[in-house]
Amino acid sequence: MSNVYDFSANSLDGKPVALRDYSGKVLLIVNTASKCGFTPQYEGLEALYQKYRAQGLTVLGFPCNQFGAQEPGSASEIGSFCQKNYGVSFPLFEKIDVNGDGAHPLYRWLKSSAKGLLGSEAIKWNFTKFLVDRQGNVVDRFAPTTKPEDLKTNVEALL
Repeated sequence: MSNVYDFSANSLDGKPVALRDYSGKVLLIVNTASKCGFTPQYEGLEALYQKYRAQGLTVLGFPCNQFGAQEPGSASEIGSFCQKNYGVSFPLFEKIDVNGDGAHPLYRWLKSSAKGLLGSEAIKWNFTKFLVDRQGNVVDRFAPTTKPEDLKTNVEALL
């Protein structure tokens, strides 16, 4: 695969979404969880989305239960939690695996395109973030500890 637009994933309500639908957008792709110490980052992700979406930013959330079983809920529970507690309006997708043999193809590609600490491809925890430019190329990878508000400069540079 040559860029992010070559992939598809199912939305939280189970409908297939071709990522080429986001062609020409700057994307912030994040593996999320509802019962994690980093869960409050949903608020910052939504704030980034609201601030920059008119300029072309889209945040894409991919719930994942691989880290401490911190995303145990069903799709409807995840959607309800995110909307009720954080007002999330950016697109959320079905729960996926980001590591291992069952890792979603998008995440296999993201990890190989932007390696983590010491060249590792593995996602270490929830709320790892990938920033993708308007051409569908991964520009950077950010650790879970990187707060969404700390990405403003990086996002603005691509808009």
